[in-house]
Amino acid sequence: MIRDLFLTSRPLSWVNTAFPFAAAYFVATGRIDAPLVVGTVFFLIPYNLAMYGINDVFDYESDLRNPRKGGVEGALLPPEHHRATLWTAILLPLPFVVYLVVVGSWLSTGILAISLFAVVAYSAKGLRFKERPFLDSLTSSTHFVSPAVFGLALAAVTPTWPLVALLIAYFFWGAASHAFGAVQDIQADRDGGIGSVATVIGARATVRLAVVLYLLGGVLLLFTSWPGQLASVLVLPYAANALPWWNVTEADAASANRGWRRFLWLNFATGFLVTMLLIAWVLVRR
Repeated sequence: MIRDLFLTSRPLSWVNTAFPFAAAYFVATGRIDAPLVVGTVFFLIPYNLAMYGINDVFDYESDLRNPRKGGVEGALLPPEHHRATLWTAILLPLPFVVYLVVVGSWLSTGILAISLFAVVAYSAKGLRFKERPFLDSLTSSTHFVSPAVFGLALAAVTPTWPLVALLIAYFFWGAASHAFGAVQDIQADRDGGIGSVATVIGARATVRLAVVLYLLGGVLLLFTSWPGQLASVLVLPYAANALPWWNVTEADAASANRGWRRFLWLNFATGFLVTMLLIAWVLVRR
């Protein structure tokens, strides 16, 4: 059970939600305090367990047909563990959420509520945003951008155009990444009766949409404060990673998994470079 919960939480993706919150809050406040520590731990493990645990429970039937499931790209949860997974996904985040609400403002609490709603709505029966084409990519992007927005709200940051441009660029990155990731699952999703942006507009159009969104995000980053503009270069490896499937056919859509696996590791290299840029941004303003 513990192994399944660990795999369900997608350990390779923990940093993708914890880092945006921690970076946003720390850069905004310059403090290492209880809200930073609690928020980082929350977005590191409980948040991911809730997001992916709910997904793996309600996607069980389609996951049976998906050869990617059963490892670092997602657990194949046996039915006897479904109830325990859902309870853990609810109870583990609860004390963290209570604390973050108590120390936060009405604005930060509202953003946290939107973030948690997106976590549930993406997969839970009756909502299933993941089966609503285009809304699936928008919701998935919310999963990763909202921790950063919450961190900024918790730090009581006043929005500026460069900051808004940065967040929109990040949102485009998230939507592009989800869309590209959906290409590899077209056949499994169709077999399971699940709709997605990729099943609706097709593999080729989805890859091209992802590349365009990556590049638009790079353009928006040119409007951020120096040296933030340098981050625009960081979208190029993501676009290049998707480009080999620019003319992909439906029959070969599953081969996009190679690009998806590279994407998972690319995030670590990009995260390191983003950290260096954040440090430089802070030093420039001293």
